Amino acid sequence: MRYRRLGSSDIEISEISLGSWLTYSGGVADEQARACVRAAFEEGINFIDTANVYGRGAAETLLGDVLFAYQRSSYVLATKVYFPMSEVDRGLSAAQIHKQIDASLQRLRTDHVDLYQCHRYDEETPPAETMGALGEVVAAGKARHIGFSEWPVERVEESLAIAEAEPGVPRWVSSQPQYSMLWRPPEAQLIPLCEREQISQIVWSPLAQGVLTGKYRPGEPPPADSRAASESMGGFIDRLVAPPVLEAVERLRPVAQQASLTMAQLALAWVLRQDNVASAIVGASRPEQVHANASVSGITLDADVLAAIDDALGDVVVR
Repeated sequence: MRYRRLGSSDIEISEISLGSWLTYSGGVADEQARACVRAAFEEGINFIDTANVYGRGAAETLLGDVLFAYQRSSYVLATKVYFPMSEVDRGLSAAQIHKQIDASLQRLRTDHVDLYQCHRYDEETPPAETMGALGEVVAAGKARHIGFSEWPVERVEESLAIAEAEPGVPRWVSSQPQYSMLWRPPEAQLIPLCEREQISQIVWSPLAQGVLTGKYRPGEPPPADSRAASESMGGFIDRLVAPPVLEAVERLRPVAQQASLTMAQLALAWVLRQDNVASAIVGASRPEQVHANASVSGITLDADVLAAIDDALGDVVVR
């Protein structure tokens, strides 16, 4: 496993990281989830990403139980705040940030997270209030660094100006966008901004909900054990399994074969070709998936392969 620096921090994180969005919030049996975490450690994966809202605390609770057996210094732990945890608990107000970090730490059975992320931008809270509260969380030792996920670029710029002007307000070290061969909007403005500001990307859905593994074939029902066939995990995948997308993904199959890679390796190596990407977050429902995903670390794609990918996908790519 190779490691990359997380933004301007002193933290090195594994190129492949373990996510817990759909899988560890109820989509996968506890023992399978525990086996996947063990497999991650075996592979040298040291970055584990979760959020308070995943299963309304269920993912954090499971990870807290599993990770308690490992030395705290052996892994980098990230969680998030913003989405509703109850009818009244939501957003990025100072009160919510303080309440939710304490609840997350209790579920995770630790005294700090390495990265505390704002899961979305909160239009109802002044950004200075949010940034000030994050500074207090860091000053209290409850989080080492802060990050954001899916913030509009202009809001990122505004928050950077606040950090520049206000003592005690930390700078972002990470951005967590959706990014894959099929979904490339971060390339337009977000990544160039983050490159200038020493903010790394830790990308979610690099396999496009599993579509880029090639498991979904045009004109065929989804495999019984797949996300698309799951009631609890299938609600986010409809656009990705549209026939034109699946047909384009099929055209990647010979590209992967010629490069002596699996479809998943091709997709993960594609996002990691980008120097600003520190890690690709990948969920897993079985340990063998963790081992397979980890195998991509260190693989590089040459210019001919990159061009063949663009030719194969054509106009189904969202930019």
